[in-house]
Parts: sequence; C-alpha cells; structure tokens
Amino acid sequence: MPLTPDLAAFLAPPSPARLPLPPAAHPAPGVRLLRGALYARPQGVRPLELDLWLPDEAQGPLPLIVYLHGGGWRAGTRTDMGPRFRGWRPGPFARLARAGFAVASLDYRLSGEAVHPAQLEDVTAALAWLNARAGELGLDTGRTVCWGESAGAHLAALLALTAQVSGCITWYGPTDLTTLPGQSRPGTYDAADATTREALLIGAPIAEAPDRARAASPVTYITADAPPFLILHGTDDSLIPLAQGEQFATALREAGAHVDFRPVPGADHGWAGLPDEAVEQCFTTSVDFARSVSCPAQRR
Repeated sequence: MPLTPDLAAFLAPPSPARLPLPPAAHPAPGVRLLRGALYARPQGVRPLELDLWLPDEAQGPLPLIVYLHGGGWRAGTRTDMGPRFRGWRPGPFARLARAGFAVASLDYRLSGEAVHPAQLEDVTAALAWLNARAGELGLDTGRTVCWGESAGAHLAALLALTAQVSGCITWYGPTDLTTLPGQSRPGTYDAADATTREALLIGAPIAEAPDRARAASPVTYITADAPPFLILHGTDDSLIPLAQGEQFATALREAGAHVDFRPVPGADHGWAGLPDEAVEQCFTTSVDFARSVSCPAQRR
C-alpha cells in the first residue's frame, strides 16, 4: 500500500544539513575529529559520510582540504591516504589539521554501487554540505583545495574543474580514459575488457563507449577558468602511466591555467619504490601548495 503524502513526509529522514554533528574525538594532541558525519543519502545504497579533521584551536575560519581516497573506484576507505602513510604517527590527516587546515575526507559510491557520474555527484554533494554548514564548523569554503590519490585524484580533478575551488592536488591519477589504453605498456591494457577498473566505472568497456569514457575524463572539462593544479606522478608508474599526468598538465597549460607538474623519479603507483624521505617530500610539497593557493591574497 502506498504511503499517504502526510505519512511520507512524517517518515522522511531529516536533511543531512540539519542532522546533529558527531561528537568530537581527539585522536592526536591538538586535533579534533568529527568522525562519520552523514552528508548524503543516495537512493538504494548506503548513506555517505565524511570525517572532518580540525585543529583544536583555530584563529578564524579555516581553509579546507577535501580529500578523496583511491582504490580504483571499487575499493578504498576515507580513512586512508594510501599504503605508504598507514604507519605514520600522527597520521597525515592529523598533520594537516596541525598545519592549520580543516580536512574533510569523503565516502563516495564505488563502481559496484553506481557508475559515473554518481561519484562526481557524491563529492559535489559533500562540497554543498560543507558550504551549508561552514559557519557552525568554522570553515572558509572560499579557500577549498581538492586533493586525491589514484582514483581519488581523478575525482578531485573532476570536482575542481566543475566547482568553485582554490586549487587541486592530484597524485598519480587517471585523467583521460580514452587515451589510457594506448599509453599503457604494450599488452597490459585491453580497451575491450569489461572488467577493467575504468570499464566498471563507466559501465562499459572503453572501446565500446568512447563518449562515456570522455565524459568521465577530467581533461574534457579544462577551461581557462581552471584552478591551479599540482600534479605529482611517478616516472615508473606501472598502473597509471606518467603520460596521463603529462597530457593533463599540457592541456591545462594550453588553456591558460596554472599547473605545477612534478614527475617523481623512480616512483611506482602509490609511491611504491620511493624511500621514506621522498614520500615525506611528496606530502610536504602538497601541503605547501595547498597553503599557497588557499591564502587570502591568492584566492581566485
């Protein structure tokens, strides 16, 4: 029996923008963590949550980093910046909070739950939630930097090119799904394979759905209004070829956008093969970039 309109309205869950915030935890000295704030309820799948890392003491509204995890769009967790950071104490998000940033690390629907553009819709919804609650959270969302690794870098770039943000940091991300097969090592990528990570993302093999692949590629959305980008990509990446980063950087430059493209010598995907000090340098370089593009004098 269908619900009456009055009963449907009574039973409807409250808007995520009006839900109480989670209680604050203190996972490291000087850091507050609001773990598991619900930001969206996509129909038919799990509610989507974010973790918000904050410095204990803030001098005015905080610049915001929106972090998107990797995992090939089919795995991964918002608590993880990648294998090389799992042993860090304090962890990378706590370090960013100590550096004076708010960090929102997001869930998004995985490819087993929905195909593109669902993932971009999710992270866009998270940005809207953060904007709606910026006052009570002490955020300056006019100083937002997107940051992601691998599949999360792909989503960070899409978000940065379709929303108003101050900058974007991508680590070894795919940026053009249509050229990825040809840039991969010979014999390693079959564009007609329906089981590749990219095919699962768009719901069809790349060879059979070039329009879908193009629509899911950040390079498609580059304009002269693109925010500044920092692109870090390993020279020895065996999963996402360095050529993806090179192509993306070239397209940004040709559009007139600011881009800092830094190949990382000897690095495979996920910073595999790098010494610890080089991984630390990748992180520090990214923090410095986030600080430079989110300072008030350099807002776009």
